[in-house]
Amino acid sequence: MHRPRGRRVAILGAGFSGIGMAIRLKQAGCESFVLYEKADEVGGTWRDNGYPGAGCDVPSRLYSFSFERKADWSHHYAEQPEILRYMQDCVERYGLGPKIRFGTEIAAARFDDGEGVWHLTTRKGEVFTADVVVTGLGQLNRPTVPELEGLADFAGTTFHSARWNHAHDLRGERVGVIGSGASAVQFVPRIAPVVSKLHVFQRSPNWILRRNDAAYAALTKSVFRMAPGLEWLHRAATFWEHETRALALGGPLAPVVRTLVERSARKHLEEQVLDPELRRKLLPDYDVGCKRVLISDDFYPALTRDNVEVVTTPIARVTRDGIVTGAGRHVDVDTLIFATGFDTLHFLAPVDVQGRGGARLADAWRDGAEAYLGTVVSGFPNFFVLYGPNTNLGHNSIIFMIECQVDWIMRCLEELDTRGRSWLDVRREAMVESNRALGDRLRGTVWMTGCESWYKTASGKVTNNWPGFAFRFWLATRKPRFDDFAWGAGREGTGSTGTSRSLR
Repeated sequence: MHRPRGRRVAILGAGFSGIGMAIRLKQAGCESFVLYEKADEVGGTWRDNGYPGAGCDVPSRLYSFSFERKADWSHHYAEQPEILRYMQDCVERYGLGPKIRFGTEIAAARFDDGEGVWHLTTRKGEVFTADVVVTGLGQLNRPTVPELEGLADFAGTTFHSARWNHAHDLRGERVGVIGSGASAVQFVPRIAPVVSKLHVFQRSPNWILRRNDAAYAALTKSVFRMAPGLEWLHRAATFWEHETRALALGGPLAPVVRTLVERSARKHLEEQVLDPELRRKLLPDYDVGCKRVLISDDFYPALTRDNVEVVTTPIARVTRDGIVTGAGRHVDVDTLIFATGFDTLHFLAPVDVQGRGGARLADAWRDGAEAYLGTVVSGFPNFFVLYGPNTNLGHNSIIFMIECQVDWIMRCLEELDTRGRSWLDVRREAMVESNRALGDRLRGTVWMTGCESWYKTASGKVTNNWPGFAFRFWLATRKPRFDDFAWGAGREGTGSTGTSRSLR
């Protein structure tokens, strides 16, 4: 692997993206990088989302780095503590600890046209300089809470699922859960047995498939440990099995495949929910895949408990001791838990990013975020976005996409050194053409069939998801098309740690 010539690299965020980028730089022999992390520990979304039952809906084999495979996952689908430990182990194994600056949130990044470098300003007012900026801030890190009339007057306890209040005991309480999406599907079955009454306020139901989770047998883990080739084959088979699920998202076979998936989901619902009225509440009226498809073996059974109610009437307002529905009914609750997701559309917010000529990234993305291969934006040289616009998946592992991006970035840094240039910037026309082609492919996907989702803006622009197979993204990022870039002139000392300010 090429060794970057000491170019100063600032990595924002110590989640999967930031850790993966740092490891690749370390493997290439580059030590002139720093990870800036606003929290006091690594983990990103897996640090923040510690609610009961939090786990991944992608198999453990795929939700891990290909270069750091783990033979002894406890289950086919790992839960949050095990995933977080895996990330912490990666940091320790690759000696990244000294490279992480905890408690440091970057508030602004400004490109200096004269010097060809980036100036980073923290919330505390510190200023650092870098030649390259790589953001690993993710798409699911800013919880949203709806603006409900009277919420400020509620006398009970409130918190978002992504900021779970572990000090608060729910036993014997009347609990209202607002939202029934991915997080609620996981924590509702864990809290239902201990609360006195649980009201799940549902705006729209989700298509839910069987999870079929199971623990890995001790013998299996031993075999994978002793024969890593078999573990690799198992991982590969899992990857390609999940790739076939992209057939439901778009293309000529999509209607047929979606019919089969919907049939499976309906059967799952019918087998676990016998009450026809509750089943009616839980049956979606949109195409499967238009919103995130969820997997669970215990959510439906939890909703059939005597102490659990699914409320589909819209919320009118919050009172001091409960919620009033649009039908005028008052529901008494002691604690409100918001399972209302994240702000997924304002990528990189709240970082104020200014590129060439003072252009603001927020202005460039006013009508919806977009990037060239989801990674670079014209006018913002040496600025790379991991898990950026249109890199999310509806069928496979985002870790695969992140690794594709990281490898692509490493090739760009190598080319900078080969050419002896200070920066590279994707040409505007190349980015426009790339996103035009992307838009054409997106128009034929299930996400454009009419439902509302966190994948797209109010105007209907899909900003989050990659259309189709993940391996197509691998092909697209395998070899950068350097003719699509403009190149900054070389300057004396470029890439020399001895002639530049330290990142720290």
